[in-house]
Amino acid sequence: MPPESITALTAQTRLRNAPFFEAIPQVWRQPLGWLFVSFAILGAATAREWGEMAHQWWNIDTYNHILLVPLIAIWLIWLKSDELVRIVPRAWAPGLLFVAGALALWLAGRVTGVNLVAHAGAVGAVQGALLAASGVRVSTLLALPFAFLAFLVPFGDEIIPFLQSITAQIAIALTKWSGVPAVIDGIYIDTPVGLFIVAEECSGVKFLVAMVTLAVLVGFTRFTNWSRRALFLSGAIVLSVLANGVRAWGTIYIAQFAGVEFAAGFDHIVYGWVFFAVIVALTLAAAWPFFQCEPEDYGFTTGELEGMGWIKRFETREDSSVLVCASLAGLVVAVTVAAAILTPTSGM
Repeated sequence: MPPESITALTAQTRLRNAPFFEAIPQVWRQPLGWLFVSFAILGAATAREWGEMAHQWWNIDTYNHILLVPLIAIWLIWLKSDELVRIVPRAWAPGLLFVAGALALWLAGRVTGVNLVAHAGAVGAVQGALLAASGVRVSTLLALPFAFLAFLVPFGDEIIPFLQSITAQIAIALTKWSGVPAVIDGIYIDTPVGLFIVAEECSGVKFLVAMVTLAVLVGFTRFTNWSRRALFLSGAIVLSVLANGVRAWGTIYIAQFAGVEFAAGFDHIVYGWVFFAVIVALTLAAAWPFFQCEPEDYGFTTGELEGMGWIKRFETREDSSVLVCASLAGLVVAVTVAAAILTPTSGM
């Protein structure tokens, strides 16, 4: 057995059996240290945005599923642990261009008061730091968990009016089809027992954003073909929207016979605890026969990375982790000063 294979197996054994710190291969310890320093610098600069996002994750039920995103990313990284121990991380200064772009986005969002943009910039800066600190090879191997961190950004409020309209149209069509006379005016549906409103919380945005997150995860861990991934994601989105319209119709239909209060309570219980689980189960069951790989087989292997000539071309330079981290700190200082100058302050 070649010496490098023995080294890899030894490192792998340590990773799985030793205490956490001892499990980290020696070549990874310094890069990880500088990576955490970079995270601390970025976190200090964008603390307001991370605080706002954390508030939404914890207190707004539309975004409760985001609490699982970091855990999923860690799980995806762990699935590649056997491959990671075979790679030596190398700082890559051009990755700072991604950090700079993300910080510019964060600055634009901070100055204009558009939280979605500022939040995206804060998360993007962390993703850029991962690339700059670990290098092209590691970033390619971990492209999925790195990219999956984008779901830390709470999104969906922007499409609520559109979803309200679509839900109302589906509900009115099914209501008339089921023999209940009804008139629609925008998001208002008038029936014999009362007027129903497709409110924001009934738009299905909570269901949709959670389903998109799940569909991306499943698409990249269970399919290898891009067309199947696109078909699965599209199907999940369409099914989510249609299902929410059916749910709205069900509430209206039940109310005609059992009363509005009973229908509202039934809708809350069924939709909150059962309906979403049923639709997810149906979506996964429909896709199950077409799965192409196991989750641990997602992405590339180190052997496949070796055959990628473009990675070798990018790795011709040897950058210092200390220099990369210092440069990142300089970027953060510059952008933070710019934010302080450009951000409007309220008067006394």
